[in-house]
Amino acid sequence: MKNIFLLLSFLFITAPIYSQELANVPKPFGPLPTQKQIDWQEMEFYAFVHFSLNTFTNKEWGYGDESPALFNPTNLDVRQWARVVKEAGMKGIILVAKHHDGFCLWPSAYTERSVKNSPWKNGKGDLVKELAAACKEYNLKLGLYLSPWDRNRADYGKPEYVTYFRNQLKELLTNYGDVFEMWFDGANGGDGYYGGANETRKINTLEYYNWDETYELIYKTAPKTLVWGVGPSEARWIGNEEGRAGKTNWALLRQKDELAGKVHYTEFMSGHEDGEKWVPGEADVSIRPGWFYHAVEDDKVRPLDEMVDIYYESIGRNATLLLNLPVDKRGLVHENDEARLKELVSTIKADFKTELLSKTKISADNVRGNSTAFAAKNTSDGNKNTYWATDDNVKTASIVFEFDKPTAINRILLQEYIALGQRVKAFNVEVKIDGNWKTVANETTIGYKRILRIERVTASALKINITDSKANIVISNIQAYNAPTFVRMPEIQRDKNGDVTIKSEDGNPVYYSLDGKNPMKKSTLYKGVFRYNKAVTIKAIAINTVENTSSAVKMAKYGVSKENWKIVSASSGDLKSANRIIDGNPNSDWSFGGESNKLPQEIIIDLGNTLNINGFTYIPQQVGNNLNLISNYEFYTSIDSVTWKLQSEGEFSNIKHNPIEQIKTFKKDKARYIRFVAKSAVGKGSTVSIAEINVIETQ
Repeated sequence: MKNIFLLLSFLFITAPIYSQELANVPKPFGPLPTQKQIDWQEMEFYAFVHFSLNTFTNKEWGYGDESPALFNPTNLDVRQWARVVKEAGMKGIILVAKHHDGFCLWPSAYTERSVKNSPWKNGKGDLVKELAAACKEYNLKLGLYLSPWDRNRADYGKPEYVTYFRNQLKELLTNYGDVFEMWFDGANGGDGYYGGANETRKINTLEYYNWDETYELIYKTAPKTLVWGVGPSEARWIGNEEGRAGKTNWALLRQKDELAGKVHYTEFMSGHEDGEKWVPGEADVSIRPGWFYHAVEDDKVRPLDEMVDIYYESIGRNATLLLNLPVDKRGLVHENDEARLKELVSTIKADFKTELLSKTKISADNVRGNSTAFAAKNTSDGNKNTYWATDDNVKTASIVFEFDKPTAINRILLQEYIALGQRVKAFNVEVKIDGNWKTVANETTIGYKRILRIERVTASALKINITDSKANIVISNIQAYNAPTFVRMPEIQRDKNGDVTIKSEDGNPVYYSLDGKNPMKKSTLYKGVFRYNKAVTIKAIAINTVENTSSAVKMAKYGVSKENWKIVSASSGDLKSANRIIDGNPNSDWSFGGESNKLPQEIIIDLGNTLNINGFTYIPQQVGNNLNLISNYEFYTSIDSVTWKLQSEGEFSNIKHNPIEQIKTFKKDKARYIRFVAKSAVGKGSTVSIAEINVIETQ
């Protein structure tokens, strides 16, 4: 009784103070996130898994006519996926339950095109069910991707298909527990099998699916599920498949304009300052060039440098990061992908090992109502629900952190209290060195989280100046770190003559190997351009001699050099300029076709010698806004340039949003001449371009 009396007395005495502070809480401003969106944003980092028939057909997009009998993983282990994801610090897994070819990874009651008609577990398996259980075991959240497009269904494009699509949504959202995110791809309509019709079908993406009604169904069935993608979604695509948000990134979107077709997808990188709805960005990227597993990409896992940049330019720019792990034919996350993930985790953990501001003296030139409830120190108390706030009319202010002694810093992390809206439009960072303030960063938005990488400075104080804000300032968290020096990998280039150039950042010395072994300090020191015109795998590292640290290993694979290659003929375009496609420089390109030369168009190349090849690669134009991308192709080989053999044909799937090197393999054959045919272009263009054509040699 005594304790209760004391507690009541305390509350009675302090009630006016708390009531006053509560009444002084900043008013929400602009569009606000729902609690579901806040919870989603706080996940920050989660995995994508692409694994389906495409894994076994070596395709990115299946046509829809592939047999379910091809799906037969030899050692499927979803617990291995979950373990890898958990150890990487990711908070969930979004599984591609059905891709564009229509094959379902669960035994859907509405189609025979599913795992129930595959050899895997004698047709008794349910991959979605297994993954849901693994996620629960590893305390991960489950998300699902269901392609609205279906290249297999005979009824695609008709009202009956929408019913089918919604029935499958109900299955996925009611049979497997909570689903944190429902993912809808924007690829809808085009050529496909369509039950044997083998034709192109066009739909109006925003009208055909009746997204308002579809979303209503989702929210009624699974109110905890956040919906991503097309329609009136709760989160948006970041506008590229490189995993990178814009430096300016608003969590707001003019969604009404978007739904009216008035917003170009490139605007998604930055969102809209005047957006009427809270639609934060999700940055998606694959750890490899492709989304599905291809053995030829086992040595093309994204370099550590690139992975680190992606982390800082997604999570560090007010977006979440959805990282794809393409499960292989065994049914496992590949060893190379897991190893790169471990390197990434190690680097990020080291960068954020010791926070430097929690023990500093903190002050601000304006505190809301001079109240401790909104004090500057709240930015460093480790509590996400407290914040520094300014008075209503104060939209510019500074907060200062004073160190006990000069301290080295090169990372700064800031967070707004987004439950009250996103406000900051511009800010800068100053550091005090030898008594003088020096500006080290000028930036725009903050949002849920912003991380700056700056040059290392040793400062006695740090100052954040909010220079422009939509409303009064509300900042929940500010941190600083001194990350280890990150040594970037050297760049390796080889021209058509076989001349090799290796460059490193800051002039760091480079050591390289030509025998496939990882280089060390005892390896060959790069001293200048050298010629190596045989097939080779070059590996190189850069060394920071001051701190005695090295970069990750850079690897570049080359076939026999192209010094003997010649352009024999081209159906259009300037023949002399066509040499750009065999000059070894992916940043130079050649265009052909055009209004007066309709597609298809072709080019013939003499390899100079007869080679054993089992594939080719096409590098699209890399520089510019209109890349003139080829969508469908044919590739022929010949010994005498008279008799030609068709080795490969098809589409460069998803090249519009992922214009990377396209790799196509076929059965080994001898070739002296190759003929590449551009059959059609992305967006029905008449001009196409090529940066590089290469062949894949085999012994």
